Formats: sequence, C-alpha cells, structure tokens
Amino acid sequence: MKFERWGKGILMGMKTTMKHLFRKPITTQYPEERLDVSRRIRGNQLILDIERCTACGACQRACPVGCINLTTSRGEDKKLHLDKFEVDIGLCIFCGLCVESCPVNCLYMSTDYEKYAYTRDTLKLDEEDLVPSEKGEPSGYFSPEKEAKLKKQSLLIDRKH
Repeated sequence: MKFERWGKGILMGMKTTMKHLFRKPITTQYPEERLDVSRRIRGNQLILDIERCTACGACQRACPVGCINLTTSRGEDKKLHLDKFEVDIGLCIFCGLCVESCPVNCLYMSTDYEKYAYTRDTLKLDEEDLVPSEKGEPSGYFSPEKEAKLKKQSLLIDRKH
C-alpha cells in the first residue's frame, strides 16, 4: 500500500525528469539573440509618418491619459500644419487608441519592446524620435497590410537549433 502511494509518484516524476534531461535546450541568450515578437504587438513606442499627418488632433483627443501633445497652425493654404508632435512615453499606457483613431493611418505602434531611461525627461519623444528605425519598425497592430510583410513570431518550442 505504501509503495503504491509514494513509489508510483516518485517513479512518474523520475520518468518526466529523464525525458527532459536528454533533449536539446531551448533557452535564448537574450541580449545577443532575440526572438521575433508577434506581428501585432503593441510595442512601447509610437511611429509617426509625418508626411501623411493632417494635424487633425484625433490621436490627442483619443488618448485616455493625455500623453500626446501637438501644436498646429494654419498655413497660407488655410490647411492645418503640424508644428510640434510630442509623446510622453512615461505616461503612455500603450493602449493603441491613438493608432485606431487616426483617420489617415499615419500613427503606428512599433515592434520595439525595450525602453529604459535614467531620467523621465528622456521619455519625452518628439517627431524626430518617432521615425521608424531598424530596432522599432511599424508593427501590424491595426494595419493588416503591414502585418503581412512582417516575420512570423518565433516560439520557443518551434525553434530549430
């Protein structure tokens, strides 16, 4: 009776241990090697296509925490022009409402998932900081045409060594 109660459980545990002991490791060496994130990730930075922006202010109105500040002016052609676009990433909750509310699709979430800073002043980004880079390209969140061009997500179990 005692062997069935304790011995069976120990044998099952040892069987699982032996099964995992001889397979290849699936650990990723993070700083040197990175996994591909999901195509529709809401990364921790916005990307602005300034040529397409009409300065309507829909993104500023849609932001629930008010982290987007934009300044506009009327030009000689009586159209709104964007003077300043600033995002405080320290306040942003990365909800994506600004991306969804943009009528001309000039805002994107990035694929970047690392953001660190020693001071809060460096978390305020202006239009020069919101351009796509090799680290933070536009993700497929709320834009299926960009999603089709991105790499598939690499899962730990499906990785080939």
